[in-house]
Amino acid sequence: MMLASPLIAAMAMLITGSMLFLFLGQEPVHAFHVYFIKPLGTAYGVGELLLKATPLILCGVGLALGFRANVQNIGADGQLTMGAIGGASVALAFPDVQSGWLLPLMLLAGALAGMAWAAIPALLRTRFHTNEILVSLMLVYVAYLFLSYLVHGPLRDPEGFNFPQSKMFQDAALLPLLHEGLRTNVAFILSLFAVAGAWFFCRRSFAGFRMQVSGMAPAAAAYAGFSEARNVWLAFLVSGALAGLAGVGEVAGPIGQLQPSVSPGYGFTAIIVAYVGRLHPIGVLLAALLMSLLYIGGESVQMELQLPTAITGVFQGLLLFYLLAADLFIHYRFKPRRRIGAQPTPSVDANLPQETAAS
Repeated sequence: MMLASPLIAAMAMLITGSMLFLFLGQEPVHAFHVYFIKPLGTAYGVGELLLKATPLILCGVGLALGFRANVQNIGADGQLTMGAIGGASVALAFPDVQSGWLLPLMLLAGALAGMAWAAIPALLRTRFHTNEILVSLMLVYVAYLFLSYLVHGPLRDPEGFNFPQSKMFQDAALLPLLHEGLRTNVAFILSLFAVAGAWFFCRRSFAGFRMQVSGMAPAAAAYAGFSEARNVWLAFLVSGALAGLAGVGEVAGPIGQLQPSVSPGYGFTAIIVAYVGRLHPIGVLLAALLMSLLYIGGESVQMELQLPTAITGVFQGLLLFYLLAADLFIHYRFKPRRRIGAQPTPSVDANLPQETAAS
């Protein structure tokens, strides 16, 4: 049932979506065709699917590793934003370089920037026992504001007609495309390597075993001498590095510059991806493709059926809601409770004295 529950949740999402489309005055079969089938009818649509799945895979894999160790990193979107800033800073610092070392340096800078941003909640958790959920979440908005400051100030294009954006990156700072005519770039290949590396880490390494034990049985992990602080640091640094790579993939890929908003919420959607994928690297890959389809399907129904863009968030929320509901019924068994008034009254022995029986 743990493996079947994502499929059950997806079916429940489709049933609820049918009622939602009826409420919005749309014929469900046609609406679902526009949402899920039509975007994949062309090679360009498939390319867009892989393009949007790339940051979800990178962020989702990193978060899944942390969640397996019971490390709740909610700030992947902030780490993605800081990674984008780190990679873009390298590209803007060498505007005239046309060399092959620029892109690897951008990727390295993005990964380090994401790791540095993720190290803050890791330090506060291990040193001062703070709640990493709150700290990592609040740092997301700090990263947003820092990006806004940069594109409105130091990194703003002086020839950009006062728009809050940086200069366009040179060709050497852009990720190569996988196929001419599509926007999918080599960042998707990096995400597949991340999936393979995460699978090997979880299944074949002692560190992955240690993190899984710490998440499933903290008392047993403590008795075995597994360091909780080491797991926290490893989870945050790995997820921060992967989220930072996702940020570089955005600014050096389809965007090509720094803008006030780099991510439409990939880091938050990756939380759903990790749980729908059952915290397994292969499951995260499949869940990321599904979430990517929800993104491009939402754009399709917005253009063709004139539906609001919020429909994407509604479907994502429905999927997570039904998945959590399915998990509840998997882990807990519900039994009807007998009403208090229906309980039988205790019998009184007739051989007891009258005073004792009355008491």
